[in-house]
Amino acid sequence: MDYLPILLPWMLSMIFGVFVGATPGLTATMAVALIVPLSIQFDDPNAGLAMIIGVSFTAIFAGDIPATFLRIPGTPASAAATLDGHALAQKGLGEQALKLNLVCSALGGLIGVVILMLLAPQMAKFALKFSNFEYFWLAVFGLTMSATVSAGNTFKGMLAAGLGILISTVGIDNISGTARFTFKTAELSGGIQFIPVMIGLFGLSEVLRNARRDDGSTVSMTTPTQQPGSFLVAAKTMARRWRTVVQSAVTGTIIGALPGAGADVAAWAAYGLAKKTSKKPDTFGKGAEEGIIAPTSANNAAVAGAWIPALVFGIPGDAVTAIVLGAMLMYDLKPGPQIFVESPEKVKAIFSIALATQALLLVAGYCGIRAFRWVMRMPRQAVLTSVVVFSVVGAFSLNNRMFDVYVMVAAGLLGWFLDSQKVPIAPLILGLILGPLAEEKLRAGLIAEQGNLVPLFTRPICAILVTLLVLMLLGAIVNAVRNRRKKNQGDTTP
Repeated sequence: MDYLPILLPWMLSMIFGVFVGATPGLTATMAVALIVPLSIQFDDPNAGLAMIIGVSFTAIFAGDIPATFLRIPGTPASAAATLDGHALAQKGLGEQALKLNLVCSALGGLIGVVILMLLAPQMAKFALKFSNFEYFWLAVFGLTMSATVSAGNTFKGMLAAGLGILISTVGIDNISGTARFTFKTAELSGGIQFIPVMIGLFGLSEVLRNARRDDGSTVSMTTPTQQPGSFLVAAKTMARRWRTVVQSAVTGTIIGALPGAGADVAAWAAYGLAKKTSKKPDTFGKGAEEGIIAPTSANNAAVAGAWIPALVFGIPGDAVTAIVLGAMLMYDLKPGPQIFVESPEKVKAIFSIALATQALLLVAGYCGIRAFRWVMRMPRQAVLTSVVVFSVVGAFSLNNRMFDVYVMVAAGLLGWFLDSQKVPIAPLILGLILGPLAEEKLRAGLIAEQGNLVPLFTRPICAILVTLLVLMLLGAIVNAVRNRRKKNQGDTTP
């Protein structure tokens, strides 16, 4: 693959990812949502994929920069980095901590991509045996998992997933040709476009949420004068703690492959595991090297892990890959096991781009560390205004029509309202993606079986997925009851 023609947009998108990730209040998902409209303007799909993959990895790392210096995570996946990273920054070692962070991010992402390359083709061979019913249960399984592991209670997660499914039904039904929820409007006949909804949910809603508490001030550095760091020292530290790197990267990849879990869950899980297996657990939270290595190795590996179900089954592992799936469909790339048979060169291109991104991450991340003070001196109002401009231009550029801008604004208001009610947005996104898949596969399977429901439950893989689904729901119910009892006991304690 020739990287030179796509190198410029690739690097520019990664710099954009650093800017968004390092700005508290903005998220990696929002960065990807804003970059997609630009990426699809390129005739070469590899350029668009390089931009999207580059943004996702760099934004996750860049969130650790304000987490280290200011104890304010730039993205949810960076929350665990506030502990030991900020403790070192308070000692004047923040730059050294971030260079260790950067090296581990690149290595963790590299391990995650290698695992992706090894597992995805083998899983695809297995997935070729799936019928429509297996895909239906897999989609339901992904929706349920995203709802149960999201922040907030399971009911709100289910509510968000149901809302996403409802939105996905707007338009002409592909099987019967019936108009659904179009209200005799021509624009709605083609359905609600995915990208404007994503931009609104993650771009405009963040602006609305931040604008309410914005006082016009800038965020200033409050940590002591930082001593210059060294990549050589960071590399030696990582080599000395290689077990923690590998353990955390594998943990992050596995958790990233679970629909709805995401890089934030992976970071905390790896941090907890590193603390349990450490010889000096008491040092965690006080500037422990392992406390920096574990979450940052895991969260970038989780980005790669989320591609496993996305490529193999067409099931997004997180909100970022949900957006990526929408972009791939625009490039006439249909994720699923057949992509490994019909478009192996495209799969190889994705793998090679993801590998090369880890090397470019070192360059973009270093620039981000150096430029952090300049970024944080920018007025928050200017940052929020630029997000609004990106959102409007991105939504309009898809089809050159104002209707998509109106959809984006409506989605932004919806996202802001759901956030105010503590309803997670990730299940809504997966509902938007997986809803049509579940409906299509169920109806196609029933048509093939002439309405017979028995195979839906008795096929071996279907039975396994149904069993896992029931166990997951029972576990969520038991956990909710247990938490309620603990809360009640706490309220009655004098």
